[in-house]
Amino acid sequence: MATSVPDFAGQLTRGTQGAEIAHPFWGKLTWDIFPFYDPILLGTFIVVCIGGGALVAALTYYRLWGYLWTEWFTSVDHKKIGIMYMILATVMLVRGFSDAVLMRGHQALASAGYVGYLPSYHYDQVFTAHGVIMIFFVAMPFITGFMNYIMPLQIGARDVAFPFLNNFSFWLTVSGAILIMLSLFVGEYAATGWLAYPPLSGLTFSPGVGMDYYLWSLNIAGIGTTLSGINLIVTIVKMRAPGMTWMRMPIFTWTTLITNILIVATFPVLTVTLALLTADRYIGTNFFTSDLGGNPMMYVNLIWIWGHPEVYILTLPVFGIFSEIVPTFSRKRLFGYTSMVYATAVIMILSYIVWLHHFFTMGAGADVNSFFGITTMIISIPTGAKIFNWLFTMYKGRISFELPMMWTVAFLLTFVVGGMTGVLLAIPPADYVLHNSLFLVAHFHNVIIGGVVFGIFAGINYWWPKAFGFKLDRTWGLVSFWGWVVGFYFAFMPLYLLGLMGVTRRLSQFEDTAYAAYFFTAAIGVAMIAVGVLAFFVQIYVSIRNREALAVDGDPWNGRTLEWATSSPPPYYNFAFTPRVYRRDAWEHMKQAGYERKTDGFTPIHMPHYTATGVVISALWTIMGFALIWHVWWLAVASAMASLVYGIAHTFNYNRDYYIPVDEVAEIEGARTKKEAAQNSVVAAE
Repeated sequence: MATSVPDFAGQLTRGTQGAEIAHPFWGKLTWDIFPFYDPILLGTFIVVCIGGGALVAALTYYRLWGYLWTEWFTSVDHKKIGIMYMILATVMLVRGFSDAVLMRGHQALASAGYVGYLPSYHYDQVFTAHGVIMIFFVAMPFITGFMNYIMPLQIGARDVAFPFLNNFSFWLTVSGAILIMLSLFVGEYAATGWLAYPPLSGLTFSPGVGMDYYLWSLNIAGIGTTLSGINLIVTIVKMRAPGMTWMRMPIFTWTTLITNILIVATFPVLTVTLALLTADRYIGTNFFTSDLGGNPMMYVNLIWIWGHPEVYILTLPVFGIFSEIVPTFSRKRLFGYTSMVYATAVIMILSYIVWLHHFFTMGAGADVNSFFGITTMIISIPTGAKIFNWLFTMYKGRISFELPMMWTVAFLLTFVVGGMTGVLLAIPPADYVLHNSLFLVAHFHNVIIGGVVFGIFAGINYWWPKAFGFKLDRTWGLVSFWGWVVGFYFAFMPLYLLGLMGVTRRLSQFEDTAYAAYFFTAAIGVAMIAVGVLAFFVQIYVSIRNREALAVDGDPWNGRTLEWATSSPPPYYNFAFTPRVYRRDAWEHMKQAGYERKTDGFTPIHMPHYTATGVVISALWTIMGFALIWHVWWLAVASAMASLVYGIAHTFNYNRDYYIPVDEVAEIEGARTKKEAAQNSVVAAE
């Protein structure tokens, strides 16, 4: 069998793309920036061109460009923006998961003594892109999409506090995603790992444009996330329905509030950290180098002061999703509502003071390590309280194992394993041994997949009928479910064992073939997950095709919170009359009290106008980011000035809102009444 040899020469050659002196007009752009010497990239480029061309042709043929522009791209409707976030996340999931397939397949071959198909430098770019995409452009947009769509409905609001800002925030996230996708075919991406520690991420060791793609994509997307966090906090604080006191808010709304407090508190830290690293690379400062008084460990502290709260920014909304699903399908109110609220708040606070457990190996000493180890263990207490609350809610409940509930049970079983291994890693001596091993990779994916991803699929299956008016197909949903759940255990349990045996992470070459069976098992697991991903897309296609048979009314699950009080899908104004809340689980209480929807007495409804400003400014920022990456200074200045001028001009637009006439509201509500009457007659006949 051939033995793989590290490609050091190729790594040094290809790691300097764009490192040459910039042209006065073209910057670093040359014909050599297209990495089509790699057959994998060339094949991917061809597939993307064919798929993209087919999509553009289809949209043009069916004359959908105008519809997409007027109804979606320029929309300030929180529901449409939430859906667009989730479409973006789904597209990026395909890219990020493809990277995972490449890595696992390569490692399986390399561990068996064969030459892998990824050159070493390409492999380094793949695992960096995988981490960045999955966290920033898959998990975050999915979570933000849920918060955007569901939270305003749960509090009885007609939109978020700042509708234009919501649109702008989304398109900034798209801008960052575009820059990352461009790096696949124009230049290269960072080869530093997803957190880009210096000095490797500095100009000396990463002279090419890969790190610059990393910095500008995350800087732009991070600004959008911060603005979205401010918007959602204000919405919850100021726009709750009459009677919805703090302790009457749904748990998902609570987790949305606390998540966005974390976002507003921590994403500026990320922005500043990346700005300082950008300064090191662009203007020769030394914040994170050992020269002239800089300190690489300052970067590690700053990035993890953001990074550990980020874990809870992803998991807390998912906890909120499960807290809505479990009572609904157990036919009981949530056990321990107050303790759930306080546990969420405690997690928010503790998440700030555990960041150093990510680098116990730095040599800070026993006192520092002991403090952070203890605080890390303490954070498991409120998390464990949530687990018991969900279990007690299920206890003696009339559980209906619909798809959302199945994802929830899978989460409970899987996330507990991740939590226990996390407690193990909170012990500094154990972490010292396991820190740079595949055990840590398995733990992290145990939390993110077993927690966040399972929660995302639970939420999609739960709220899809609310967004589109029909359920998702159960058969293909089960295929997706079992592909993900079984595939996860095959893919990551072997990594725990490999980590305990001392196999370090990020390896693309192996001299010992003793680990091949474990890596091949992990590759089989990834193939099973791929079946789950494909089945998810088939599930959506089949559901859309059979939408008439799967059609539902406004409350298909017999829900408990206010989003189920309106039609499915909701009208663009959400509620014809702002609901009044008297108890927790407002919709459940309204049904018990014999609530009947009013069909007359409507008044004009105040709503915001759609606007193209968010799309245009974000497009200009994308151009600016690309120009800064490639040192095309004139284009960077021109696009920055154009975005500034356009933004100032937008402030003089005073035609930002309008009133929906009473006749239009009456027509929409009348159509809903007829639809519900027809559905009730069908049910009665059955």
